[in-house]
Amino acid sequence: MLETISKKHPAKGVEAMPEWNEKKVVDRAQNGDMEACDELIQQYQERIYSTIYHMISNHEDAADLAQITFIKAIRKINNFKGQSSFFTWLYRIAVNNTINFIRTKRKRVILSINQMDEEFDRGEELLGLVSKETPQRDINRLELQGILNAAMLKLSPNHRLVVTLHDVQGMPHEQIGEIMDCNTNTVRTRLHYARKQLQAHLSDYLKQ
Repeated sequence: MLETISKKHPAKGVEAMPEWNEKKVVDRAQNGDMEACDELIQQYQERIYSTIYHMISNHEDAADLAQITFIKAIRKINNFKGQSSFFTWLYRIAVNNTINFIRTKRKRVILSINQMDEEFDRGEELLGLVSKETPQRDINRLELQGILNAAMLKLSPNHRLVVTLHDVQGMPHEQIGEIMDCNTNTVRTRLHYARKQLQAHLSDYLKQ
């Protein structure tokens, strides 16, 4: 209620922030408005960088790839026809750049144990291993994190991507399908296969 009031009656001397309208900003950018280009970059740079980083686990490379993504997007912005959201179109550029990078330069990938705790089915052994507040827990989590990162490296770029977008970024299947240019059934199949592969590697670890 307070938020509604503040929007209708901004304080004197305080300029109300305009609501974000992606289509209008994109239209301005397509007409050569560089301020609009800057707005698009500011709106999406953190999410683009975060996705890339979770796929390659290197801050400098992620920053470079994010920059390349926006340069390409701005240069080709008139190719955007509005068949999807601009955000989805931008993600496709970032994803393609990152997959090409992975294929030419393999990097360690981080999927945190916390995210795994939330997203994956866990057996009692694994649950006990990472949930007890003891010094051994920290050692176990570090070791398990290393095993998980190694398992992620063994996935194909597409399977690594679907895990990153769904389990790290929290995207719905439909949006992932738009980004990866496939249907939701393919997304679910890839996600199921990738999780099974990761769980298999973790099971081997627990048996040692």
